[in-house]
Amino acid sequence: MTIAAAFWPRRFPALPAPEPRLLEIATGVRLRLDCHWQRERSAPPALLLVHGLEGSSESHYILGTAEKAWRAGFNVVRMNVRNCGKTEHLSLTLYHSGLSSDIEAVAQHLLDVEALRELHLAGFSMGGNMILKQAGEWGGNAPRAIRSVAAVSPALDLARCADALERRANLLYQWWFVRGLKARLRRKAELFPHLYDPRKLDRVRTVREFDEIYTAPHFRFKSAADYYARASALQVVERIAVPTLIITAQDDPVVPFDSFRHPALAGNPQLTLLAPAHGGHAGFLGRGSDSEDRYWAENRILEFCRFHSSR
Repeated sequence: MTIAAAFWPRRFPALPAPEPRLLEIATGVRLRLDCHWQRERSAPPALLLVHGLEGSSESHYILGTAEKAWRAGFNVVRMNVRNCGKTEHLSLTLYHSGLSSDIEAVAQHLLDVEALRELHLAGFSMGGNMILKQAGEWGGNAPRAIRSVAAVSPALDLARCADALERRANLLYQWWFVRGLKARLRRKAELFPHLYDPRKLDRVRTVREFDEIYTAPHFRFKSAADYYARASALQVVERIAVPTLIITAQDDPVVPFDSFRHPALAGNPQLTLLAPAHGGHAGFLGRGSDSEDRYWAENRILEFCRFHSSR
C-alpha cells in the first residue's frame, strides 16, 4: 500500500487554485503556504496540513485531504516545510523532523494575523512527528483555537525509524529518501556554497549517515543519535492536552509499530489510536463506498476534525 498510494493517479477537481503566501518565521527563513480560503475567511474552521520527509504541499495525500476538507467547508492551508516544494532559496537552513517551532509559528500567524477562529492540525510521517511534538510542547497551554490534531504514520521515534530503514527489506525506501536528500543538499550548495559542502555526500548511503554528516551538525546536535532523541515526539506525547488522532498501520515498513505501544500513548486520554493490521506507510487504500473514496486515512482525518469542530 505504501507504493500504490504514492503512485496511484489522482485528480483533485474540487480544490480551487491556492493563494500562495510567503511567511517569514525567523531571520533568513521563509516558508511557502498554499492557502485555500472559504468566502468568509475568519468564520469557518481551518485545517493546517504538513507533509512528510521529502514531500511537499503538492504531495497527493496532502492534496487529497485538502480537497476533502475544502468540500466540507474548511479553510485549508498546505504548508511546505523549509526547502520543500522548490523553496530552497527561501531559507539558509536545512530542515529536520523535529522543527516543531515552525508549526507553532505558522499556527500563530493563522490565528493572530489571518484571524482564524478555529484551527485543526494534521501531519503525515515527518509532518506527523512535528505536529505531535508541538502539541506536546504546548501541553495545557495550547491556543484555545486549536481544536484537534491528527497524525498519519507519524515518525514519533526517529531512531527506530532509522533502524527500520536500514533493514534489507527496506532498501527501496532507503534509496528513495537518500536520493531526495542528496539532490536537495546539492541544490542548497549551489545557492549557498559557503554553507554546504556537497563533497561529503560521497559518504552518505543511509538517512542516518545524512543526518550524522549534515543534519546534526547544521542544527548543533551532538550526533544523529542526539538529534533523534531530542527531535522525536515520543518524548512529549504524554503532555498533549488537545484531542489527538494517531493513525498507523501495524505493517508500516518505515515506522515500527512497537513505538505505539509506549506507555506515554496509552496513558494519555486525549490520544485516540487507530492501528489497522494493514495500510503500509501513509497508504491506507480501502475499497471505498458510496459515501467516501478509497483513501481511508484522509477520510478519518476529516471525520475527526469535524467531530471536534465547534460548527
